[in-house]
Amino acid sequence: MNKTIKFSTYFNTWLYGDSGYYTKYSPIGKKGDFYTAVSTSSFFGGSIANKILDSIEKSFLPKNSTIVEIGAHHGYLLADIIQFIYTLKPDLLKTLNFAIVEKHKHLKNKQLQYFKDSFGEVIQLTHYESIQDLKLDSAFIVANEIFDAFPCELIYTNKDGVRQQAMVSNHHISFETCEDKYLNQICDKYKIQKGEISLGFEEFTQTLCQNIKHFEFLSFDYGEKYARNDFSSRVYQEHKVFPLFDENIKLEDYFKQSDITYDVHFEHLMDCFKSQNCQSIEFKTQLKTLVDFGIQDLLQILKDNADENSYLKEVQKVKTLLDPTSMGERFKAILVRK
Repeated sequence: MNKTIKFSTYFNTWLYGDSGYYTKYSPIGKKGDFYTAVSTSSFFGGSIANKILDSIEKSFLPKNSTIVEIGAHHGYLLADIIQFIYTLKPDLLKTLNFAIVEKHKHLKNKQLQYFKDSFGEVIQLTHYESIQDLKLDSAFIVANEIFDAFPCELIYTNKDGVRQQAMVSNHHISFETCEDKYLNQICDKYKIQKGEISLGFEEFTQTLCQNIKHFEFLSFDYGEKYARNDFSSRVYQEHKVFPLFDENIKLEDYFKQSDITYDVHFEHLMDCFKSQNCQSIEFKTQLKTLVDFGIQDLLQILKDNADENSYLKEVQKVKTLLDPTSMGERFKAILVRK
C-alpha cells in the first residue's frame, strides 16, 4: 500500500479486494460490527412484502414478477419477505420468482443453504452474478444499505478555494488538486465543498433501467437528500464508530477487518434515476416508509394471533426501526417506479 492511489481505490480494496471485508462472511447484529434493519426485526421484510402485495393488487406488478435482492448477505431479508407473503397471500408463491444478485460463491452457498433450511424445496432461488445479468420483464428490486458501500472519492476545498481530492499512501490520507472532470462537475452541480462523492450511481441506474422493462426499486440507507458538505466516512468495529479522520486511530489496524462506510447523497442518486426517465421517485424517512407500507397493520395481525409476550417483544423491535431518534429518521428510503 506504499503506492499512492485514489481514495476510491483504497475504499474498494478495503471492502472488495483480496480478503476484503465484504468478501468474507461477517455476522450482522449483536455478534457483528453493526446492526441493520434486517437484523433488528423480521417485520422490516414483512412491511416490504406488504408493499409488494399492494403493488400486485393494484396491477402495477404482475403476479409472475421476480422479487430480487441486491446485497443480500445471508439472505435473511428476502426470506423474511417470502415468509410474510406466505402468511398474507400464500397462493402468490406459486407464481412469483425469487432471485439474489451475488458474485461471491461462499455467500451464494450460505444463501442457498439458508433457503433450503427455511423453505425446503418449495422456493427455488435464482442467483445472478451482477445486475448486468438481470434481464427481466417485471421485477420488485430491494437493496438494503448498498449505496453506502459504493466506492467514493473525498473532496475538500481548502482555504484558498482550491478543490482537492484525497489520495492514500501507506494508509495515510493526503489531498492534492482535483483535476478529475467528473468530480468537478458533480461538485459544481451540487455545490459540494467538502465530503464524499459516490462513484457508480450512473452506471447502476442505467443498467437497471435498460435491463428490466417494468420495475419498482426500493432501497434504504443512511444519508440525506442534499449534500451535507462535511466528511461522514467512518469505520465500524464491534458496534463502535470511528470517524475516518480521527487522529487516535490507525487505518491499517482496521483495513479489511472492519466495515467502512459513509452517508449517501440521495439527490445525486435520484437525479441518476431521473436521467433514465424514471419520474416516479419517492424519498422518505424509514419511519414514514414503513408506516406507509403497513407495518402497524402487521403488528395488529400478530397481536390477534399470538400470545401477549411474543407480541410485546416484536413491538419493541419495531420501535427500534421507527424511533425518530435512531433508525426511523437516520435512515432514508428511495422508491423508484419504471
